[in-house]
Amino acid sequence: MELNERIDAALSVFLDRQAAVICDIDDRLGAYADAVRDFVLGGGKRLRPAFAYWGARGAGLADSAALVACVSSLELLQASALMHDDLIDGSDTRRGAPSIHRRFASLHEREGWSGRAEDFGTAAAILLGDLCLAWSDELLCSAGMPVEAVAAARRDFDLMRTEVSAGQYLDVLSEVRRDVSEATAAKVARYKSAKYTIERPLLVGAALAGAGERVRSHYSAIGLPLGEAFQLRDDVLGVFGDPAQTGKPAGDDLREGKHTFLIARAWAGADAAQRSALDANLGDPDLDVAGVERLRAVLLDTGALADTERRIESLAAEAEAALESSRPDVEPAALEVFAGLLVKAVKRDF
Repeated sequence: MELNERIDAALSVFLDRQAAVICDIDDRLGAYADAVRDFVLGGGKRLRPAFAYWGARGAGLADSAALVACVSSLELLQASALMHDDLIDGSDTRRGAPSIHRRFASLHEREGWSGRAEDFGTAAAILLGDLCLAWSDELLCSAGMPVEAVAAARRDFDLMRTEVSAGQYLDVLSEVRRDVSEATAAKVARYKSAKYTIERPLLVGAALAGAGERVRSHYSAIGLPLGEAFQLRDDVLGVFGDPAQTGKPAGDDLREGKHTFLIARAWAGADAAQRSALDANLGDPDLDVAGVERLRAVLLDTGALADTERRIESLAAEAEAALESSRPDVEPAALEVFAGLLVKAVKRDF
């Protein structure tokens, strides 16, 4: 069985157990439990559990069902972050399906309940995101890994949650302050994605294996540039991506007004007319197809897209060089997987 299938199986067992707990409270909570299961198992690339798993294996830890279940906890953390992120951004879809707040707003409307459907959807998304955050902790600790290993991994697991929250807030702050500096965009990319997506999962795996500082430093050298490249690729897809691939409407990041490296580069290279177009259209939730095309043209004409692609290539090369230098200290099987994950994370050809 492939690793992603094993992760899904571990998540399915855990979610079934948790659903029984919830539905034992009140049988009306079935829709609440079903929403978590559908969201978690309905898609996703399982990158964070994969990096944590191979981080552990690369540091010499043997494969086990307990290890797979333990690292699967990171997918519940990801579910929490996405539920809240979609609510913050007002996103209608995720992975080609209604986002959680839209799902519960639609339920409210279908049932003809009192109050505002939008408020009910907001409440459900906050609560379900919080629930997934709590469950990520529970699965980490209850998967069957030795207590000492879990205790060692907690520092990185806890820092991971703190960093992604801080990075998310900094992202929101940059939008309302209209901060289009490259320095802020880079910091958001580092804390919202680079550390959260790759470096911290690798370090969680290293801690589970009892790895020393030499392996941990290798993992940071690989994970930080690769994580930033991953985020920059995400930013490009958020503007130029195929909705069939991204699961979100074309140009959604432009409507949300995300101040990414791509936007920062465009602003730095824009003339007065192009800056005016960015100022007037970026962050407009009602931006139509023509408006999206106008902003895409600015990103192309200023060279922002080309600069971002070059930055992705440079970061990927840095990560690849770090991977090569880690060969004496990291298990070969893990390094082979890291090389494949590098291509997937940056090119997103899956």
